[in-house]
Amino acid sequence: MVDITTTYLGLKLRSPLVVGAAAPLTEELDNIKRIEDAGAAAIVLHSLFEEQLLEERYTLYHHLTHGTESYPEATSYFPEREIFHVGSEAYLDHICRAKEMVDIPIIASLNSSSIGSWGDYAKRVERAGADALELNIYYVPTDISVTGDRVEQTYIDIVRTVTSAVNLPVAVKLSPFFSNIANMAKRLSDAGADALVLFNRFYQPDLDLETLEIEPNLLLSTSREMRLPMRWIAILYGAVPVDFAATSGIRTAHDVIKMLMVGANVTMLVSVLLSHGIEQLQKIERDLVEWLEAKEYNSVAQLQGSMSQINCSDPSIFERVQYLKAIQTYQPHWGLVSS
Repeated sequence: MVDITTTYLGLKLRSPLVVGAAAPLTEELDNIKRIEDAGAAAIVLHSLFEEQLLEERYTLYHHLTHGTESYPEATSYFPEREIFHVGSEAYLDHICRAKEMVDIPIIASLNSSSIGSWGDYAKRVERAGADALELNIYYVPTDISVTGDRVEQTYIDIVRTVTSAVNLPVAVKLSPFFSNIANMAKRLSDAGADALVLFNRFYQPDLDLETLEIEPNLLLSTSREMRLPMRWIAILYGAVPVDFAATSGIRTAHDVIKMLMVGANVTMLVSVLLSHGIEQLQKIERDLVEWLEAKEYNSVAQLQGSMSQINCSDPSIFERVQYLKAIQTYQPHWGLVSS
């Protein structure tokens, strides 16, 4: 029997199949139980957003100071309350109830772009019973006076604030848009991150030409999108002392296997479950086991990192060679006519 267990954030998991953060999947307790029954190794809960805490604090302040010099119209700068599914207290209760319902690890998710009071709230998440914490740092700098150094330091400060406040293992979900991802990964590890989740997807809005308004545009990921995290996990595996979770575009057992080969500890599944249902987890696990048995692997551990660049003395040269090969060998499907 093939051993498909793995470890992530110090947790021993029954498989590398983890359900990533998505409100439609993890907001309902019944779904959380279905996810466990379908074979998921762990669940990352939907995120609590920084804006929710800010809005709640401002509302409290307004009520405490009403009639002095408060400005209630300032609440208009926050997103509409209706877009948030749960408040901060309800989120903590959700963690408690999820832990009572299932035996698999529950990983809380905090979505932030600034330090705020995440250290204090992270302590409450820990007391609520979460097994680990994922920091989803969704930060798009638009101020032309903000330097790259300041952007990177914001990430480091958020991570250091949270990791110094709790004893929970902490994963950081980050963007691929850094001048040197390898250096950033090392700095995040030094700041206390136990794992990196590669990568966050930035959702670009669209324009409605009928209403002349900006509208959200959420497209589910495809397998093509896994190439970017696959490349960087392959480069960073063994070079930075953290676990790696692969996310974006993982839809089949073959996608899972590729990510394990380059060094991922776990793979985060979201889009495929939204498209085909929670029970798709069972098919992916069956296909994973069948492939491992056919290729005569004894375990996931034997597979992990086997195709990473850990044995390459200079990964940048390897990357350059692959770039040259791709450019020089590509031919269009319709063919070329030589002169």
